[in-house]
Amino acid sequence: MNAQAPAQGKHALAAISEGIVTLHREYYGKGPTKAKTFLVNDTVLCMLKGGFTVVEKTLIDDGREQAVHDIRHSFQLAMEERFTNLVQDALGRKVIAYMSQVHNDPDISAELFVLEPEGDQVVAELEISA
Repeated sequence: MNAQAPAQGKHALAAISEGIVTLHREYYGKGPTKAKTFLVNDTVLCMLKGGFTVVEKTLIDDGREQAVHDIRHSFQLAMEERFTNLVQDALGRKVIAYMSQVHNDPDISAELFVLEPEGDQVVAELEISA
């Protein structure tokens, strides 16, 4: 499939942000308060801010962050197909890997999608050896 024109790209990224927030609200009962999606070469990164439920905040305040991380990880596994389909539909490209991470202070989550390679579109690259 071909790379999208910039206007189409912006609409696709907005659809991903809105779609992921909607899925969180629909299936989790509460969604992020902010979402921003980036497309860099064959990588899609969706940054989500806010979104912990009252129960999760209570657990975090009680020192049980790991329980919240475990619940969120289970949720991401259950939602993987819905999230990847959303990205594939928005961009018209296949997702070959999906990763998710949550951070409790500040309340930030990252949804990372790796797309099937589509040509060499690297703008800049730096590799170092230690």
